[in-house]
Amino acid sequence: MKLYGIPNCTTVRKARAWLAAHGHDVAFHDFKKDGVDAAWLRELIRETGWQALLNTRGTTWRTLADADKAAADNEAGAIALMLAQPSVIKRPVLEHAGRYHVGFSEDQYHAIFGG
Repeated sequence: MKLYGIPNCTTVRKARAWLAAHGHDVAFHDFKKDGVDAAWLRELIRETGWQALLNTRGTTWRTLADADKAAADNEAGAIALMLAQPSVIKRPVLEHAGRYHVGFSEDQYHAIFGG
């Protein structure tokens, strides 16, 4: 099991705290320090769709130039942007039992882990 994200992200911190409180040992992949692998990103997009991954509500998105935002209106453009600016990837991404889960809510994690 692996959790992907940025450690100072509030939602990532909530997910890590929930996992720890429920006894789940999880490896953490820091997008800022460890980067984002293009092959991994394409695999993730095959399962979730690029639209689910592109965080258009965050600070990074709001600070992008309009041209960069416009270029991310299709899968290829979104992938290029996510590789260049990993902070626009919605987080956390949980890899568990061969599946990917994007975002965090207690209800979502209870459903994933059964309980």
